[in-house]
Amino acid sequence: MKTRMIAAIALLSIALGTQAQKHEFANWKRYANANRELGTPAKKDKRVVLMGNSITDGWPGKRPDFFKDNRLIGRGIGGQTSYQFLLRFREDVINLQPKVVVINYGTNDIAENTGPYNEELTYGNVLSMVELARYHKCKVILTSCLPAGGFSWRPAINDSMDKIRKLNARVQEYAKKNKIPYVDYFSAMVNAEGTGMRSDLAQDNPGVHPNEKGYEIMESLLLPVIKKVR
Repeated sequence: MKTRMIAAIALLSIALGTQAQKHEFANWKRYANANRELGTPAKKDKRVVLMGNSITDGWPGKRPDFFKDNRLIGRGIGGQTSYQFLLRFREDVINLQPKVVVINYGTNDIAENTGPYNEELTYGNVLSMVELARYHKCKVILTSCLPAGGFSWRPAINDSMDKIRKLNARVQEYAKKNKIPYVDYFSAMVNAEGTGMRSDLAQDNPGVHPNEKGYEIMESLLLPVIKKVR
């Protein structure tokens, strides 16, 4: 009996260990080496980190000069929600000791990538990131969720624009009350019908991810704010 019990425990440990290795919810390893290579910033190095999902993740690839010329650090991971941002916020933002963090959020929460969408929890995650940044003397720029008329990987979600508008309005009001710069990508990129992203700015259908022209618009809105607060 004792031998059987030991064998069962061993098998369970192996199973749990295998599951743990496969399940890296926040994907901390994605930027681990890059973060180590950055090291501690020099006195005059006013770092700016962009935290986000695939929209942020794809930006340096499409517009590398924007990041290089303006000394920006991209920390986007495709598919992630605000829950995952919050988990890796220390490793990918705070520990880099940036002067400024730019936070873009919401798309994958509304797409239900890590579970049912709950506006209160997503909003709370944004506030927690702001509070962590401010505690560590890092200035914050909040940006709107981009327009998205739907999600190719979640076709059952048909009210994305309503949810995006409500979340944006709530975060914008919070930013105003707390004197936090807010960049409104949504208004500049929504189509005339108000049903999604302008087709000429999107690289997919329905539009979720910007093309180069879309990123150019985002840059024109974001860069002046970065220069002001940096």
